[in-house]
Amino acid sequence: MRAAVFYGANQPLKVEEVPKPQIGAGEILVKVAACGLCHTDLHYLDHGVPTFKKPPLILGHEVSGTVAEVAAGVSQFQVGDRVLLPAVMACGVCDNCRAGRGNICRHMVMLGNDVDGGYAEYIKAEASNVFHLPAEIPLIEGAIIADAITTPFHAVKNRGKVKPGDTVIVYGCGGVGLNLVQVANAAGASVIAVDMMEVKLNKAKELGAVATVNAGEVPDVAKAIRKLTGGGAEIAFECIGNPKTMESAFSSVRNGGRLVIVGYTEHTMTLNASRVMYREMEVIGSLGCPLTEYPKVIELVRTGKLQVETMVSRRFSLDQINEGLDFVRSGQGFRSVVVP
Repeated sequence: MRAAVFYGANQPLKVEEVPKPQIGAGEILVKVAACGLCHTDLHYLDHGVPTFKKPPLILGHEVSGTVAEVAAGVSQFQVGDRVLLPAVMACGVCDNCRAGRGNICRHMVMLGNDVDGGYAEYIKAEASNVFHLPAEIPLIEGAIIADAITTPFHAVKNRGKVKPGDTVIVYGCGGVGLNLVQVANAAGASVIAVDMMEVKLNKAKELGAVATVNAGEVPDVAKAIRKLTGGGAEIAFECIGNPKTMESAFSSVRNGGRLVIVGYTEHTMTLNASRVMYREMEVIGSLGCPLTEYPKVIELVRTGKLQVETMVSRRFSLDQINEGLDFVRSGQGFRSVVVP
C-alpha cells in the first residue's frame, strides 16, 4: 500500500510503498477514506516532539473509512461497514478505563504516535475501539468527528462542565477551537471567541459566538473580556497551546471560575498561586475524549445539531500531503483532510 512516512523532524513526509498491515485477533483492517490534518503532527514534524514509536512511522490520528478485513472472532463488523476510529485506543480494563476515563488509559495507544496512523491507504485497529458511522454522515465528516469534535465535546461537557447561561471564552479558533465554540453554544452557553484572524472570528460567529475579540487589535485581551463580561467569564478554554494565552485566559475568568487547558505545549505556564487560592480558581486539563462519549457526538452530528461539512476547508491527496501540512502551518482554513 501507499503511505506518507515520517522519518524525523524538519523533513517532509515521504510517500512510498509499505507493507499492508496484517491484522491479528480482535482487529479489523480499514481502508482509509479520509484522515484529518492536525496541528499535533506539526509538533513532531516542526518541533522535534518525540513520537512513542520511533520513526519510520505513519502519522495521522483522525481516521474514517470502510472495513476491508475482519479477524476471526470479531462479530460487530463486516467487510464494507463504514467506521470511525478514535484518535486514542483504550485497554478497557485499567483503573482509569473502569472509571470511564479511557482517554487517560494507562495503556493508551494513539494512532500516528504509538502505532502507525491514517496517512495511508489502510490502517488496522482493535475492533472494540471502533465505531460504526451512520449512513447520513459522509466519511470525510467522520474523520473530523474522530478528534476535532470529540475533543471539544469532552472539554465542554466533562471538564468545563458548561451549563446553560454560562459565559464561555474560547482562545484560539482553529479546528478544535471553532468546534468548541459550537459545542459550547449547543450546551446553552454565551460564547466569546478570541483569535487574530478575522476569517476565523467570522466563522466563530456563524457557529454561535455572541461576540469576538481580535487579539491583534487590543493591548490586553483579558482586560477587554472582563469589561465585555462585567467581571470575567465563568469558564475559559485555551485551545492554542501557548503559555501566554493560557495566562491571559486565566485572567479572563471571574472569581470562582474555571480555566480548561485543551491546547498542548511543552513550555511552562506561570500562575500566581495566591490568585488561584484567593479567587478559588480551577485550572483543569482536558485530553481527547472517552470512548463512551463518541456515540453521543456521532448522534449530534447525525441530527444536525453540530456542523461538520462547513468545517472542511481543503482536501488533499496522499501525494499532496506536504502541501496540506503547509496549509495547516499557514493558519488558513478550519480543518483539512487527506483523502488517500
